[in-house]
Amino acid sequence: MAGYVMNTTHAQILTRVADSIRIKNGIPEMSYAIIGPTSILELHTSGHHRIDDPNTRTQSNIRDYFHLGSNTKAITSFIAAILVEEKKINWDTRFFDIFPTWLSMSNQAYEDITLQNLLSHQAGIPAYTEGSEFAILPVFEGEKEQQRKEFAQHILRSNPLGPIGSYHYSNADYTLAASMLEKVSGKSWEALVTDIIGDQLGMQFKFGWPNSNHDTTQPYGHWIEDNRIKALTPDNPYKISFIQPGADLSMPVTDYAKFIQLHLNGLLGQDNELKSDTYKFLHFGIKDYSMGWSNGLIGEKTVSFHTGSAGTFFTYALIDSTEKRAYVIMMNCAHPLAKQAATAFMNIMMKTKLTD
Repeated sequence: MAGYVMNTTHAQILTRVADSIRIKNGIPEMSYAIIGPTSILELHTSGHHRIDDPNTRTQSNIRDYFHLGSNTKAITSFIAAILVEEKKINWDTRFFDIFPTWLSMSNQAYEDITLQNLLSHQAGIPAYTEGSEFAILPVFEGEKEQQRKEFAQHILRSNPLGPIGSYHYSNADYTLAASMLEKVSGKSWEALVTDIIGDQLGMQFKFGWPNSNHDTTQPYGHWIEDNRIKALTPDNPYKISFIQPGADLSMPVTDYAKFIQLHLNGLLGQDNELKSDTYKFLHFGIKDYSMGWSNGLIGEKTVSFHTGSAGTFFTYALIDSTEKRAYVIMMNCAHPLAKQAATAFMNIMMKTKLTD
């Protein structure tokens, strides 16, 4: 794995700018990385784990975990791509070819949805991006895997948001896609993440929030409550386990940057964990939104990018293969000023000229 190379002058300038932006916009903790093909060029974190307890015990650490939110989708799509290359499934495999007994209990409008439709949000599945959608769900019994299965069956009885092939962003798409990956691999989604991201790639990650299981040594998520930025304690009941394959992993910036570096090199023509052509399909196979990645133009350059937030953290990744650079920003809050700050700082990083 490539190492870290710090460009001292640029690092000092960016650090000052990042800290200024963080403090001005009420961001408790912020990490960022600038990534080249062979090294991580800039890597920094600053701030504190929680806004209401700024002391040495809660001081930021470069190995702190941040919640990926919807950037988890790129990880599930990456796992899907590995299984496709292993010929265990195809992009055009239909959901009900894998779960034929579910069809009779499902809305027939979904009969022909495929793995590709689900990963690219072209299956017409309801969004499940708002708390109000979860509030009206029935109670699902059993362990997490059983609950996700019942949630998936519930989704498939609903009315579609549009015809197959039309774009409708949905967290629930990835619950259904994960069900397909579990069936063809014989492993749970959690086991696939552990095997591929943890064991194969050697990257650190957590399921759920960084401070889940009462881990008070990690960053707390924050949201706005009574017009104040408030830290969410580990015992807060806010959970998103039904949509975990599309929204609920955490990683340190050090490891997430290495994951993004794999994609950068793949887009530059290098075969690594996946073939280069597979990376290009993941990022650009479908216009605007492909497999866990948005794509579009910044000026005259085509880039791929994704933001992720479940309301309490914010992660922003962007890959500019034309300039052979990728960028990551991670924050433990997601209020409007923080998101605006992330966009502003991303623009600053993209204008920073660094040597490999």
